[in-house]
Amino acid sequence: MKMKTIFCKAMGAVALAIASFSSAYAQTPKEITVGYFLEWPTANLFAQVNGWYDKELGVKVNWRAFDAGTAMSAAMASGDIQISYSQGLIPFIVATSQGLPIEAVGIAAAYDENDNCVVRKGTGITKNNAKKLEGQTVAVPIGSVSHYKLLRILSHLGVNPLKVKIVDMAPADGAAALARGDVAMACGWGGALVRMKKFGSVLMTAREQQAIGIRVFDLITVTDDFAKKNPELVTKFLAVTDRSAKYLTDHPDQAMPVISKAAGMNAKAGAAMIKLFTFPTKDKQLSHYLDGTVQAYTKGVADFLVQQKQMPSALSSYSAVFSDKFYKNVK
Repeated sequence: MKMKTIFCKAMGAVALAIASFSSAYAQTPKEITVGYFLEWPTANLFAQVNGWYDKELGVKVNWRAFDAGTAMSAAMASGDIQISYSQGLIPFIVATSQGLPIEAVGIAAAYDENDNCVVRKGTGITKNNAKKLEGQTVAVPIGSVSHYKLLRILSHLGVNPLKVKIVDMAPADGAAALARGDVAMACGWGGALVRMKKFGSVLMTAREQQAIGIRVFDLITVTDDFAKKNPELVTKFLAVTDRSAKYLTDHPDQAMPVISKAAGMNAKAGAAMIKLFTFPTKDKQLSHYLDGTVQAYTKGVADFLVQQKQMPSALSSYSAVFSDKFYKNVK
């Protein structure tokens, strides 16, 4: 299947959701729903488990698990969730480029080491002979950060992406396919990536990817409608998120087991993965990310996707879909 077709499949799902966009919550909701990922041990899970969000926001906070950022976009469009925690940059770009009224209000986590593509043992494929991937099957969640990284890596290594059979699989399914020998390479993140590495090796290391300009971070995104009607709730959500990041730094031994369990992982695996994350607090958010750095990077990524014919068009600027005002109000 051509990559243009499969990427458009993800875009089509978002477009359909945009068409049915609705404002599902009143100005002062009694409860809200936040999207997040399992097997993704982020610092805010400590606050989730201990009820910090409910207490600080003064409303019931429901948490709904997803396996892809594109599904988060669709859920925000339909009004099923108001906030997505750790939504990937690529699903966000796809959604906002099509006009979905959502905005990024912060960086959930940076994790260059926690997202990668793994080549199955026995294929003999390395970065030095990566053209052997042509004609092979590769599993990746379409429209995800992993998908973008795959395209960048293939381009850098001189592999024609149209000659690679890309199959759309959630990370857990990709890991299983790699273990069975159904695919030559699988791309994903979190616990699924850990399992992938048991059956192969990464095509390029995170450091090598950084050298060619690939950055990996997830966003905290909200619907425009919710942010407009409930700015104080957005600010309080970020304040609790900030507090949980600081707590993890100050009390790692207490926080890590709780976070790992909440992520559905054993303590050892969770702790190992947590150490590969960076959770920027307010000062870093405002000085290293939302100061224009992320906005410019996002534009570059979007233009690359258009160049690769993965999106029909990009916005002229992505500054309007990022907001630093909520973090500025965090005490």
